[in-house]
Amino acid sequence: MANNGLDSERVSTGIEGLDALLYGGVPSKNQVLICGGPGAGKTLLSFEILYNNAKRGIPCTFIALEEQADTVIKNFKKTFTEFDDVDELISKNMIFVTGSDTATKIQAGSDSEAYSFSGVVSDIESLVKTNDSKCVAIDSVSLLKLMLGNVLVYRKSMVMLATNLRKMGVTGFLTLEMPSVQKSEVSFSPEFFIFDGTVVMYQNWEENKRVFNIEVVKMRGSNHSLALSPYEITNRGFKVFSLSEV
Repeated sequence: MANNGLDSERVSTGIEGLDALLYGGVPSKNQVLICGGPGAGKTLLSFEILYNNAKRGIPCTFIALEEQADTVIKNFKKTFTEFDDVDELISKNMIFVTGSDTATKIQAGSDSEAYSFSGVVSDIESLVKTNDSKCVAIDSVSLLKLMLGNVLVYRKSMVMLATNLRKMGVTGFLTLEMPSVQKSEVSFSPEFFIFDGTVVMYQNWEENKRVFNIEVVKMRGSNHSLALSPYEITNRGFKVFSLSEV
C-alpha cells in the first residue's frame, strides 16, 4: 500500500533529506518546534511541510501570529517559484491560512485578569476544525512568549497548547525564534522540554559566506539521526543534504 504521508505512525515532511534525518518522518500527533534565528527559513520550512502534505490529500492549517495570511502566501510563492499549485490547494481548502487575528486577541486581553489562554486554544481548535486539519503550523510561539509576559503563565500556556493539539489528533509544527544562530551558543529554554520534538536551524559564517545547517535535537517516541546536515533554500523547496552529498 502506498504511503500518502500520513499513517498511524509517521507524518512525512515531504523533504527527502529531512525525512532521512527523522527516519521516515515525524511520529503522528507529535508537536514539533522548528527553531532558528532570523533568515533561517523557519516559516518557509513549516509552510512547505504543510504544502507537501496537502498535495497528498491531507488537510492542513497554517496559523500566522505575526503576519497577515496574504503576506505569508505571497512570500512562500515568491521563494518557491516551482510550486505553481499553491493557490489551487488553498482554494480547495487543503491548506487553510489564517493571519494575525489570534495575536490581536491575545494582545487585547493580556492585561485583563479575566483573560485566559484557553480562549486562544479554543480559537485554534476552531481553525483546525475548519477543514478537519491533520497537520498544523503555528508561526510563531515566540510572539506568545512576549505577549504573555510572565514566565510561569507562558510555560503553563505552552503545556496547554501542546496537550490540546495532541487531543485534537493533529501533528503540529511550531516555529520559535532563537537568540543565537550558532550551535555552540544555543541554550535550551522551557519550550524544548514541553514539546515532543525539536528541529534546530543553525547559521554560521564560513569564508564570508553564510552556511545553513539543520539538526534534529529531539523527537519523542522515535529514533532519529544525530547528524548536523547542511541545507539550502531553493526555488523548488528545501534541500537537506546527506553527509555523502557535502
